[in-house]
Amino acid sequence: MGARRLKVAVSRKLPDAIEARLSSLFDVTLSEAGAPLPQAALVDLAREHDVLAATLGDALDAAFFAAAGDRMKLVANFGAGVDHIDVAAAAARGVTVTNTPSVLAEDAADMAMALILAAPRRLVEGVKALEAGEFAGWSPNWMLGRRIRGKKLGIVGLGRVGQAIASRAQAFGLSIHYHNRSPINPHIEEMLQATFWPKLDDMLPLVDILSIACPSTPETHGLLSKERIARLPAHAFVVNVARGDIIDEDALAAAISENRLAGAGLDVFTHEPTPNETLLAAPNVVMTPHMASSTVESRNEMGERVLINIKMFADGHKPPDRIIPGLD
Repeated sequence: MGARRLKVAVSRKLPDAIEARLSSLFDVTLSEAGAPLPQAALVDLAREHDVLAATLGDALDAAFFAAAGDRMKLVANFGAGVDHIDVAAAAARGVTVTNTPSVLAEDAADMAMALILAAPRRLVEGVKALEAGEFAGWSPNWMLGRRIRGKKLGIVGLGRVGQAIASRAQAFGLSIHYHNRSPINPHIEEMLQATFWPKLDDMLPLVDILSIACPSTPETHGLLSKERIARLPAHAFVVNVARGDIIDEDALAAAISENRLAGAGLDVFTHEPTPNETLLAAPNVVMTPHMASSTVESRNEMGERVLINIKMFADGHKPPDRIIPGLD
């Protein structure tokens, strides 16, 4: 299959430089869509193209692959997470799925650290108070937040993003605790001075801030459940830059409303793009619109990974960022 004859469909508007490079290499159908396409439109694209460059929100489930026909052989996902893609159904149809790992870790960690600072120090509350004309001058007891240094940070998922969060948190004097399926490399663990907790339930009561950094999988769906939220100290904050469905959002909202948790910093939520109204209205919750990876650098790097995966596929090689069912 020659690279210049390969037909590639892009499901959403991508950075101009990436679209230009795609167009120079392949026969490309571009999109001006700013939101996910309906599944029927995605099926139409799949039936007419060899490759679908998909994005977060595209519903590529078993029904999609069953209806997509036999032409499409590669889904090159523009993003690291593939929870919107039924990878097993794709493999059963002979379709390779790739993603864009590694490039988002630094930006996601920056956002996590920003939320770790913003929620306990009441930064958004302070800005809103200033904008509303509520600031009457410095006062010993006004807008008191919580010190970061010396606190315990629990990280759920010490992969690339989690390790990048941990390295930043060290500079702020936080002690690092983490829960994984298994311990990380001992050298990295020593470098981060991180304490491994085999059982999440055992770690939760000890942390002052809990940061979610694991991927969304069937195993992690609802991982921070109502029962586990209840195990966190009342002074604790929850930070999430991973996926909204990892947290029982209603339970989190109830705990914060009832002062059983100090607050939260959330870049993702369960029913995007619609935020939980209780959390959105809470003064001690900082919510941002899924923008942890929203930098010019990351978007261009993601596009480059998409290009590499498609080019390797076009040249008859295995793309470097293949997702293997059961190993993602």
